[in-house]
Amino acid sequence: MSKTVIETSKAPAPVGPYSQAIQLSNGFLYCSGQIPLDAESGEVFTGAIPEQTKMCMENVRAVLTEAGCDFSNIIKTTIFLTDMSDFAAVNEVYAGYFSDQPPARSCVAVKTLPKNVNVEVEVIAFKG
Repeated sequence: MSKTVIETSKAPAPVGPYSQAIQLSNGFLYCSGQIPLDAESGEVFTGAIPEQTKMCMENVRAVLTEAGCDFSNIIKTTIFLTDMSDFAAVNEVYAGYFSDQPPARSCVAVKTLPKNVNVEVEVIAFKG
């Protein structure tokens, strides 16, 4: 089985020693978590949690697109929140990206996230 590094300038560059995504020859795509970071400026977006969530999801979209996938290919997501009271607002935005057959999902509270953001979204996709 071979692997391909997926990299796009339309999503934020990694802030550490990792790839935006790894695509395996068996069709699986493992995407690193996306935070509300502007791809062009590299700056953290500090607006309200719905807008932060939208930026995370749009960064996910950019990585998926680079890999030849879209949201319908996602089979599992993990959402990380620094405050579970944001769950309903995040969920409302998140739901707008999945119209039919949403993926499996976990949502966990964490103490902190990279660059002190409030939300991070990680996905696994399959292109079969």
